[in-house]
Amino acid sequence: MLHSQKWHCDLQIGGMLHCGARFLHRRLLTLWSPQVPTQKSSSSKTVLETSSKKSQSSSLLNLDDGKVFRLKTKWELSRALLVFFLCSSPWLVQKAPKLLSFTRRILGRRLWTSALRLTLYGQFVAGETHKEIKETLQRLQHLGVRPLLAVPIEEDEPKPSSERWYDKNVQSMITCLDLSVGGAPNPMMQLKVTALMAAELCVSTVGCIKQQLLGEVSFSCLSQEENQHFQKSLRRLNSVAEYAVEKGVRVLVDAEYTYINPALSLVDFLFLDSPPPLCILFIILPGNPKYDTLERLKQDVALAECLGVSFGIKLVRGAYLNKERKLAKEKGYPDPVQPSWEATNESYRRCLDFGLDQVSQVKERFEMIVATHNEASVTHAVQRYCGEKGWGGTVFGQLLGMCDQVSLALGQAGYAIYKSIPYGSVEEVIPYLIRRAHENQSVLLGIRKERDLLCLELWRRILRRP
Repeated sequence: MLHSQKWHCDLQIGGMLHCGARFLHRRLLTLWSPQVPTQKSSSSKTVLETSSKKSQSSSLLNLDDGKVFRLKTKWELSRALLVFFLCSSPWLVQKAPKLLSFTRRILGRRLWTSALRLTLYGQFVAGETHKEIKETLQRLQHLGVRPLLAVPIEEDEPKPSSERWYDKNVQSMITCLDLSVGGAPNPMMQLKVTALMAAELCVSTVGCIKQQLLGEVSFSCLSQEENQHFQKSLRRLNSVAEYAVEKGVRVLVDAEYTYINPALSLVDFLFLDSPPPLCILFIILPGNPKYDTLERLKQDVALAECLGVSFGIKLVRGAYLNKERKLAKEKGYPDPVQPSWEATNESYRRCLDFGLDQVSQVKERFEMIVATHNEASVTHAVQRYCGEKGWGGTVFGQLLGMCDQVSLALGQAGYAIYKSIPYGSVEEVIPYLIRRAHENQSVLLGIRKERDLLCLELWRRILRRP
């Protein structure tokens, strides 16, 4: 979306069991004392001191000793170990939808919800009520981590034919913008265009959008019905963007499937009918398609320059890999996924270096979020970062509850690190979490280092070692 000075473009036994679960939850929280440091705490002081200046050496960023886990409570350490143990099983991840449905029937809704709140939900979700969400955001701030709230709307879920589903999502995103205010310096939230506009409509109107960008006034290439749906979709997007202006929150637009991403870029550029001098457009670019991702990135940057706006990306390695291959097979087009992990890493590195060069050269006209759990990519970016001054346009991004040895180390060293944070009820968020687990299965299989560091810290406390 856009951001500028004007346009800152996310049952009796059952009841007893539920009460027992709630009591156990409270008891555990008492025993393991999740402590939120005050403004005067040493950890908060560390964040303030380190954020006041950037180190010009990457030696301060140690991702191997796990000392940053001393900022976590015993409960958080124990929960993370349990969740990572469960998530590291490919069988459990693949069977998660059926297992969760089965356990809900056995336990009942209340006990099932309480169990998830103690485990998966508690690890990866900010909360359900505004109070819970705000407490999570405050805790992250004290750790030097910034929130990036995400409305957990699944774009690949079946959608109703009426416009009501899309209209309802507008209000969800307005609420997300309200929650994002004050959560961190330069607050941001993320959304999916297909939560406000049908994917098929995006693709079918690509030619008309290009004409509009070139100066044509109307969408004459659309049928009357298509034009009505498209104009309604644009009004939804526009209402979210205008509210973001009012609240001063940047809106990041997620990339989705490779077949729709070029259309999503054009839809976002369409808002630049009268572009202010410094708009910022955020697109999440997958770094894994076989087609030249770097070339596409350069084309989008060139288009932004022609329109007189700034450009921003959130660079990720990719998502929906299994579904991408399934779609390619069904529709008869080439497999868009890279043939190997090494090829994926090379593609990501090339795009990362291009982005870092742009940030270094044009600064305020190009911004980038290095969104990765890969330590090699983080280290590479930090080494480049430390070699230059004034790189205010580069920040880091990761998922809440994952790779905290990297996130906390970055935050404590003074780098801007954002955590993508879903929120909502257990029923609303579970499909989102399952999809994330499927997307990040390779990451979940590679969390041995984080598990080991968590174990070491937990044993250190149990044995009361210094």
